[in-house]
Amino acid sequence: MKRWFSALCRRGPRRAAKPEEIRRSAADSGSTVRNMNNSEGNGRSGDLQGSSANKIDPQGNGRSSDPQSSSTNKIDPEQKTGVNIDSHNSSTESIISNHDFSEGMNSWHPNCCNAFVASDESSYHHGVRPNSGTSYAIVTSRTENWQGLEHDITGKVTPDTKYTVLAYVRIHGDLQGPAGVQATLKLENQDSSTSYLSIERVLASKDCWEKLEGSFSLAKLPKRAVFYLEGPPPGLDLLIDSAIVYCKKTDTVVTSEISHTNSIISNHDFSQGLYCWNPICCHAYVASEWSGFLNGVRGYLGENYAVATKRAEHWQGLEQDITGKISVGTLYSVSAYVRIYGGIQGSTAVQATLRLEYPDFSTSYLCIERVLASEEHWVKLEGSFSLTTMPKSVVFYLEGPPPSVDLLIDSVTISCSALKQFEEVNTMPLTAGEEKIIQNPRFENGLNNWSGRGCKILRHESAGHRKILPLNGNYFASATQRSQSWNGIQQEITDRVQPKLSYEVSAFVRIFGNSTYADVKATLWIQSRNGREQYISVAKTQASEKEWVHLQGKFLLHGAVSKALIFLEGPPAGIDILLDSLVITRATKVPPAPLPNFENVLYGVNIIKNSTLNDGLSGWAPLGSCRLSVCLESPHMVPSVSRDTHGHHQHLSYRYILTTNRTETWMGPSQTITDKLKLHLTYQVSAWVRVGSGANGSQHVNVALGVDSKWVNGGQVEADADRWYEVRGSFRIEKHPAKVTVYVQGPSPGVDLMVMGLLIFPVDRKARYKHLKEKTEKVRKRDVILKFEGSDLSSVVGASLRIRQTDNSFPFGTCIGRLNLENDVYTDFFLKNFNWAVFENELKWYWTEAEQGKLNYRDADEMLDFCRRHGKEVRGHCIFWEVEDAVQTWLRSLDSNRLMIAVQDRLRGLLSRYRGKFRHHDVNNEMLHGSFYQDRLGKDIRAYMFREAHQLDPSAVLFVNDYNVEDGCDPKSTPEKYVQQILDLQERGAPVGGIGTQCHIDHPVGEIICAALDKLAILGLPIWLTELDVSASNEYVRADDLEVVLREAYAHPSVEGVVLWGFWELIMFRQNSHLVDADGTLNEAGRRYLALKQEWLSHADGHIDGHGEFKFRGYHGTYIVEITTASNKISHSFVVEKGDSPLLLAIKL
Repeated sequence: MKRWFSALCRRGPRRAAKPEEIRRSAADSGSTVRNMNNSEGNGRSGDLQGSSANKIDPQGNGRSSDPQSSSTNKIDPEQKTGVNIDSHNSSTESIISNHDFSEGMNSWHPNCCNAFVASDESSYHHGVRPNSGTSYAIVTSRTENWQGLEHDITGKVTPDTKYTVLAYVRIHGDLQGPAGVQATLKLENQDSSTSYLSIERVLASKDCWEKLEGSFSLAKLPKRAVFYLEGPPPGLDLLIDSAIVYCKKTDTVVTSEISHTNSIISNHDFSQGLYCWNPICCHAYVASEWSGFLNGVRGYLGENYAVATKRAEHWQGLEQDITGKISVGTLYSVSAYVRIYGGIQGSTAVQATLRLEYPDFSTSYLCIERVLASEEHWVKLEGSFSLTTMPKSVVFYLEGPPPSVDLLIDSVTISCSALKQFEEVNTMPLTAGEEKIIQNPRFENGLNNWSGRGCKILRHESAGHRKILPLNGNYFASATQRSQSWNGIQQEITDRVQPKLSYEVSAFVRIFGNSTYADVKATLWIQSRNGREQYISVAKTQASEKEWVHLQGKFLLHGAVSKALIFLEGPPAGIDILLDSLVITRATKVPPAPLPNFENVLYGVNIIKNSTLNDGLSGWAPLGSCRLSVCLESPHMVPSVSRDTHGHHQHLSYRYILTTNRTETWMGPSQTITDKLKLHLTYQVSAWVRVGSGANGSQHVNVALGVDSKWVNGGQVEADADRWYEVRGSFRIEKHPAKVTVYVQGPSPGVDLMVMGLLIFPVDRKARYKHLKEKTEKVRKRDVILKFEGSDLSSVVGASLRIRQTDNSFPFGTCIGRLNLENDVYTDFFLKNFNWAVFENELKWYWTEAEQGKLNYRDADEMLDFCRRHGKEVRGHCIFWEVEDAVQTWLRSLDSNRLMIAVQDRLRGLLSRYRGKFRHHDVNNEMLHGSFYQDRLGKDIRAYMFREAHQLDPSAVLFVNDYNVEDGCDPKSTPEKYVQQILDLQERGAPVGGIGTQCHIDHPVGEIICAALDKLAILGLPIWLTELDVSASNEYVRADDLEVVLREAYAHPSVEGVVLWGFWELIMFRQNSHLVDADGTLNEAGRRYLALKQEWLSHADGHIDGHGEFKFRGYHGTYIVEITTASNKISHSFVVEKGDSPLLLAIKL
């Protein structure tokens, strides 16, 4: 069954490129960056009809495989299918001589390799018998993919004729699984250029013969035409049983203008089920001849049609997202055949609609056309639309019949008379220079300016028997024969981009190969003028074989570069990347979204109907086929803390919902809350849950929200059958939903689920700020007595003074990157507004030793020197990283003995080099979420790392560091589990000196954060928020989120520092979490951060009393006092340290 969306999203951080990406060196880039066009690669394929391609080979051989789709026909080794040209009727003729190798290698030639014929007389190759006849060819000693067997067919082909190719192939050698085998034409044109036409490709194996079948036609006659078979990896033998190329006399192709009318609706006829279609809050399925038609209703045009059923509202129907497939100012025609079913008399309206969502989060609806449909027959719905502005999201859907009436849809097309080539839409006109950042963006000039990054690239007019066509323009390109995930297609843009400017990248991509979906990424590789390299992630999207998808992103260069390349990468090895077009333009600054309207919000009021269950199950419904009942719990079974749940004063009734007959994990009690939610408002979730007996181990229980087709986490716990557990979490809705359902889910099928006191209520954040300010006054301030001393105190008694705090000593830091320091505006903001730093990647092991034995401390040395020169303290992040994805490939390949040696070398090398230079070290990052070293080196390895680190650098405070500890969203990293992990380390002698909670957090709730910090504080260790970021597209909401976290941290006595995980747009770990826009403009989140820092500075004015003293209460930090007497003005500085008793400072005048 195909999945239309990801049900669960992991929220753990992925801050940096994987080790494999860091490992790419300048030498690697040099081998793939050069212009790979050769004399054979410049031939235009515009003369070809069908699957045509220009080929480029990094080795200069001019040969590669082309992404083509093919249905694989398995041939039983013992079955004799018999491919005999004589069996064709008289209207066919073969142009391949010796097609079955009965005459040995006559007319066939090995292509830079060896070949021979196996037969019953000469004995078969490793016992492999032919598929038909008595002979087959073996191509061996192959050192390149393109090496195979060729046959010259010059003079045997004519223009405008369709030729069919048929061959039976197999492979032999040391390979697990199948490998591609391809039929190709090499065409030497009249202008001496060479082009390659990929006919078809199949996946062949060692186990049986595979049928390769395809076709081609030529628009004009080449000077020379050679047919050949190629494809398996080097070292594998290619076996060919027979090969024929024939045409039917009636198959002459009539050359005509190809229509440019192209539907932007994918799977328009439902031949692929509901692929690309989504039911809108209802159910849907596809009726077909093999699955059974609905009450005998047959399709109007094809063999399938869709049925939208169980509709409870008139707007429910079937939708498809067409974002990125339409352009402004183009007239689109809509056509669909529709019908209704369901006991209704007469006709009812069916409507085609567009839902348009804009960057400011507003939503509008455009009615395209409406027709009257009935049960008796299909009716055609026709209409058109055109957009004057480009929305953020465009969704087409069909709706209309009354509730409970089924909507039948036979086919849907949306097309324009001339599909426009893709143009990047900007509110500002592009300069000539900007329009040429990417040269030859749609491959109109062949593959000029493009090259393969470690692989081959090709240009196509079509592929897969014209199943794959260009989306914009006449051509598309492919990156093929990819052996690494970073292989792809690239273009150098060195002289066409400038520092301190942001750029937008827009491309249309898809994949081809043995994969349904794969991520395609756009990456920028830059080399600074001092030779330093960096990979910048620009954009990522999930691509498929079925349709073109829009890849969009932005990037920013902080300094001048000596070289810059943009390239596509991502899918696993063997999967081809297809590129329709790629455009880079100067980024247009989008105006910020308005301040959300939170008027008339009933803060703290529960929106769940009948949460106490006083009215039985009124308002509740089972999700799925499970059963619900109401039971009563004994009060002594519920923890006493339940009397006041997270500040909400609704007491428990001790009634709970018992859910039985659960056959799926997602089954549980549910309630629809669509109309009770307000956009951008933070809601707190509270519930008590328990699982029934019979569960095999701990069970995850989750309060979830189904927001249209998306899953939203409202909080989760890990529960056993022994007691009740508290779920606490939060969520926020940022787009107008069609339907929102809250439900409780999680335990294994067959395990009963109990839910009590589910509350959802909007959080009044400002109401808590008064309490936090009172806490802050106690925790972060100290009473100060300034005692003025001198020979003539009488002259200063009564003198006026002015006290100004210049610096708060509380650590506020940020992560920085080496290349970002090339931007003087970025550097200036960092130096002015932060007093601590941490290196985002430059100290991590995969950065300092990407390849075994090749150490790189240059970046860390320079950054450390920069921070020391400017008086910034530095945290060390991190010595080790326990999550396997963050471990270099060479480390993963080591056995336990060699891995232990590598660990010891890392400890000695890093900590001896930087002894005394880093105030903190994160010793082994994210131990709650990974176990790479522990699995291979035993349970004591973690404590060993701490012990050895302390021996090598006793002055550094050693931290644990993990994520999702503070927000109740992750059962793996609850405060209780974190505390237990630290205790276990301490029992093994690990000198844990501090607790790091990363705090990559969404829609934070102060009470939940505070409760987590309280639980961690029981250990008596300093707590740092080590990687704080909050993500919200609306910058006012982002500012509110940031303020919540900063106020909670600053008011908590155990928190001794806060480090942000960046502050500048386009170089953040998470999108929409920046304080400063890419152009250097401070946004609302940045203004809020600076405002809080100003709030946390103390100032005082007054006069020196008769005792020569002045008293005030102020934040810890540095101050300047100015005393103005009748004769002069005196200035002194002083520092207020932390302390509980009043600080007496003597100031000599």
